[in-house]
Amino acid sequence: MPSAAADPIAAPASEAMPVGDLPGWKQVFAEDFTDGDTPLGGFPGPIYGTRWSEGYKDGTPDTHGKTFPKGQAPSGYYPSKVLSVHDGVLDMYLHTENGVSMGAAPSPKFAGFKEWPYNSQVYGRYSVRFKADSLPGFKLAWLLWPVSKQWPEDGEIDFPEGDLSRVIYAAVHGLDPSGTHVDEVFRPNVPFTSWHTATTEWSPGRIEFFLDGKSIGVATSLVPNKPMRYLLQTESCLTGCPLPETSGHVYVDWVAIWARK
Repeated sequence: MPSAAADPIAAPASEAMPVGDLPGWKQVFAEDFTDGDTPLGGFPGPIYGTRWSEGYKDGTPDTHGKTFPKGQAPSGYYPSKVLSVHDGVLDMYLHTENGVSMGAAPSPKFAGFKEWPYNSQVYGRYSVRFKADSLPGFKLAWLLWPVSKQWPEDGEIDFPEGDLSRVIYAAVHGLDPSGTHVDEVFRPNVPFTSWHTATTEWSPGRIEFFLDGKSIGVATSLVPNKPMRYLLQTESCLTGCPLPETSGHVYVDWVAIWARK
């Protein structure tokens, strides 16, 4: 039977959370999950509720689930069954119950917060330290999504992205001059199963992606210029649904966000 019990976590402290402004960037959010533990189903709770939203409510269809009639989706967001905090990390327990594979999409709240959009800005620097078990069928798409919900017209930025049994990549989505949806993808060919730091620097006319401090690519087309919100979107079934017995964890050590000065 699947268990929510986490495997031992190798110490992620080899790269501490960056705190403070950087040249050209003003820090607006920093979270290292050290203020206390929350049980499965208890996140964000009183400890983290001023800084985090659970994102989509239980039962919200994910990208694949949206293609099914209401109540029949084989995959969706279930934060009460996925999210907890322990040992200084946010733990996403990915598993299947009653034929439904479960993910979550928690989202940070930062300066200027209001209920909606609670973390949007135009341009920014986003950095996250993470690792994951190898889980075929479960997928990360930690992304910047347009507040307008006009997709792909207003763009999309994803990093890290990928099936958890494969490798990390970054992607930018938008429209070409003919109005056709296109994307640009950057592939460092690195698996998810050890600690990594993914950083996205989104500036006017330019997006640069860094993995563990090294640039993996620069996009100068398809660059959004409207407000975007940030979600740690974790879902399934886009590369084939996970087997019922597939279960494991995604760990987030810290998240740090900056606004452009």
